[in-house]
Amino acid sequence: MKQQEQMGRRRSSLNLPEGFLWGVAAASYQVEGATSADGRGTSIWDTFSETPGAVIHGHTGAVSVDQYHRYPEDVRLMRDAGIGSYRFSIAWPRIQPDGSGAFNSKGFDYYKRLIDELHREGIGAAATLYHWDLPQALEDRGGWPNRDTAHRFRDYAAACFGELGDIVDMWITLNEPWCSSVLGYQVGVHAPGSTDRSAAWAAGHHLLLGHGMATEAYRATGLTAPIGITLNLEMPRPATNRSEDIAAADRAADMHTRFFIDPLLGRPYPQRHFDAYPDAVPPPVEAGDMERIAAPIDFLGLNYYFEPVVAAAPVNADNPEGYREVPSHHERTHMDWPIVPRGLYRHLKWVWAHTDGRFPLYITENGCAVRDELTEDGTRCHDPRRVDYLRQHFRAAFDAIEDGVDLRGYFVWSLIDNFEWAFGYTRRFGVVYADYINQRRVPKDSYYYLREVISGHEEV
Repeated sequence: MKQQEQMGRRRSSLNLPEGFLWGVAAASYQVEGATSADGRGTSIWDTFSETPGAVIHGHTGAVSVDQYHRYPEDVRLMRDAGIGSYRFSIAWPRIQPDGSGAFNSKGFDYYKRLIDELHREGIGAAATLYHWDLPQALEDRGGWPNRDTAHRFRDYAAACFGELGDIVDMWITLNEPWCSSVLGYQVGVHAPGSTDRSAAWAAGHHLLLGHGMATEAYRATGLTAPIGITLNLEMPRPATNRSEDIAAADRAADMHTRFFIDPLLGRPYPQRHFDAYPDAVPPPVEAGDMERIAAPIDFLGLNYYFEPVVAAAPVNADNPEGYREVPSHHERTHMDWPIVPRGLYRHLKWVWAHTDGRFPLYITENGCAVRDELTEDGTRCHDPRRVDYLRQHFRAAFDAIEDGVDLRGYFVWSLIDNFEWAFGYTRRFGVVYADYINQRRVPKDSYYYLREVISGHEEV
């Protein structure tokens, strides 16, 4: 944290807390490429991407924007925008190709080079230990539904702390465990592509257990940089003020929100959700698990993109929880997500109240996908919709700060266009345009807007 305080802290012209942290974010499989370089093992996303029909157009992360080789250029882009911190993720198979056993020194060397480059340019390093690229060897042994994977994650995390702990400024254990468990093991649209509710519940529990075990391992090192977790919670708003819609919205938050945040607070899983699916097997909680999951953290990261609207629906075999998402008037992004800036304000206020203000908050992802195109001469990319999106969401976040929420920083998703999971390269989130043919980077108008906000020269 000391390096983070000394480097990369910026203020805007708004009345932000002293030391407010501005950052951008990306993830290893989405930007690194070089999937067979320097001893990296195979991840579940390598396997899933090569599965026919799993990813649009058969796209993979094999090359992406090649940040593995081009990171100095990307770091310079961050420097020139006044970015205070880069949130990147460490690729587990690059560090430990089989998910257990020997560690790969060349993998550690890459992240040391990246962090050294960031620090040379006055940018902090915020490292996420797991952003979905589980070593395929561990999936072959049962993946996250297998309790042993939590133990393997602890060992991997401990190795990262040992090799990188003196240079990382901020640690995040997991990114969006809801996606890893529900989208990966229940819905099947993310790696590994399974469709088993019981497996998803087990995976969610073991992800949280791995988080707790990794946090315990970190505390044992005596390192002092802050450590936390990033969640993509959803608190849907009820379609009307009718009691049945309010109750439906509350139920809709059980799996997407309470399952993941309540155990961090020492509270149980939402039994009401499990009761709705009597044929599924509840999470395999063992003695001491919940206490480990609730290991103290230094902050909570929140990823926010939209706020859904929920109404009551008849309870039946196909809808045992009795709710449905309904349309709203809001403009939608290229991901077909509604743009609800005020939802971010409500989200921050709800989390702050639900956690009793126990730990400071960071927005660790926020941004939007737009159908970006370069100008005819290829030198600029005008993205006014993204500029407007960011402006409105910044304002909502700052309103929450003014109303008492301890929000310490804001990471825009994403630094650069990249592999957008099952959508491949068909969705662009970056404030920097990526030309996937020749790897050219072109800053978009939103990049310059972000620069002006950070420097205090642009009002929100």
